Amino acid sequence: MKNFNTNLLFLFLIGFFASCTTNKQIDLIVYNAKVYTVDSAFSIVEAFAVNNGVIVELGDGQDLLNKYDAKDKIDAQGKFIYPGFYDAHAHFFMLAEAMDEVSLLGSTSFDEVIARIQDYKTKNPDKKWIIGNGWDQNLWETKDFPTRDSLDKYFPETPIYLTRVDYHAALVNGKALEKAGLDSAYLVDGGLISINEEGIPDGILVDNAMQLVKNHIPKQQNSALLKILRRAQDSLLSVGLTSIVDAGLTKDQIESLKIFYNEDSLAIRDYAMVMATPESIKEFLRSGTYESDKLTVRSFKLMADGALGSRGACLLHPYHDSPTQGFLLQHPEEFDKTIKRLANSNFQVNTHAIGDSANRIILDTYGKYLKDNQERRWRIEHAQIIAPGDFDKFKQFHIIPSVQPTHATSDMYWAEDRIGPYRIKGAYAYKKLLDEYGLLALGSDFPVEHFNPLYGFHAAVARVDSKGYPEGGFQMENAISREQALRGMTIWAAYSCFQEKKRGSIEKGKDADFIILEEDIMAADVAKLRNIKTLRTVIAGESVFIRNAG
Repeated sequence: MKNFNTNLLFLFLIGFFASCTTNKQIDLIVYNAKVYTVDSAFSIVEAFAVNNGVIVELGDGQDLLNKYDAKDKIDAQGKFIYPGFYDAHAHFFMLAEAMDEVSLLGSTSFDEVIARIQDYKTKNPDKKWIIGNGWDQNLWETKDFPTRDSLDKYFPETPIYLTRVDYHAALVNGKALEKAGLDSAYLVDGGLISINEEGIPDGILVDNAMQLVKNHIPKQQNSALLKILRRAQDSLLSVGLTSIVDAGLTKDQIESLKIFYNEDSLAIRDYAMVMATPESIKEFLRSGTYESDKLTVRSFKLMADGALGSRGACLLHPYHDSPTQGFLLQHPEEFDKTIKRLANSNFQVNTHAIGDSANRIILDTYGKYLKDNQERRWRIEHAQIIAPGDFDKFKQFHIIPSVQPTHATSDMYWAEDRIGPYRIKGAYAYKKLLDEYGLLALGSDFPVEHFNPLYGFHAAVARVDSKGYPEGGFQMENAISREQALRGMTIWAAYSCFQEKKRGSIEKGKDADFIILEEDIMAADVAKLRNIKTLRTVIAGESVFIRNAG
């Protein structure tokens, strides 16, 4: 018995001393940093530890280095760490495709558009279609919509499809119209086929009419699609994006994403909205929501109206510079029927609404089915122009405003011309929306705007564009603070996707998605914000982007 007790004591002492001298094995320690956790207290720490892709502890760097034996260590060298940026409204597939198309962004005349297409055709002689994006007649001396005449003159045999910068209008040539069998105009619900004096389509298609030609553009195979998505992903990771909301995908696009993520071929996290059509609603309500480590499908996107720049946004009163009021993309009864059906499911409802009429209709329809003070986290995408009496409905019905700050600084040059001096006060009103609901989900709407989230951060807090215009800021009463902007592109964006318990902040138990920036966006001079570089992007504890020195 004595020998047994002695042996037991000996084994206990070995175990005790082993526990004192052997550190716990983990994957990563990040230290010597200024870490903005973006937790509820907006705490700042110096270091944190990661294991199996999850944050296990935060605190003092030396304490963590003493406590754990890490396979990898990152000495941040005093740099600044934030939760991975989360773009709450983006278009991954559109960005990937745009990188392979002729870019018309910033073209200052239609002659320049033609010249860019000619150059693209010379460099890509085997293209069966020429697809382009980014033209904006508001940048031209003559601000009228272009027509197909010059396209037909210079490109008579190659079908051409050119989307406007907002992706709510397209210019096509005669060959593209021929491919679509569109030799005469007719009424299109929620869209417009523009015609010339002879009643012939002049090449401009708005909103739902765009699909009449787009349906005839050849689709890419999955191997080619993955290649361009990975190229687009590289750009997103290089600016600190670790999660995006893919705002409106087809069934085929979602199926492709499932394949790519199952093969571990993509790294960025994707919250995919299903583009709501009768067919997709039937299909996804039958199959139910879907969630893997990096892909989530649990929401539908509805389209209420078009865009302000193409006068497709639906207004309560006529445009200030045109007799039209824009139009809805569906009848109000159809919205009601669809939203009622989705209200009885587990899916989130997110609706594109630009004009004050579209926003009112969607807010009121949401309110009709959000009974008993339910917080379903339904969203309005853009919430761009709100009538004075409708702001409080966001709080009343618990509706999340999902907004894109760079829209304000892009549109400010001409927005008042469109809607006049009274309605402009209710446009791009991010601070007022924040005050009403209590949070904002911030995004970029790329490729309509640039994908760099710091452009949106800059626009949100300074309300100026890349040139610092206008002096003093555009409608500064609706600027938000840096802390609010950072929350909007991290934890609030995650909340808008039901993911605030997993990501959006640097806290124990959350995914180790974080970035290292070269300067502190919470303190840097406003004029420098857009140019601050991402040094490292990390998803689930794995570095997916590291900027080369120099």
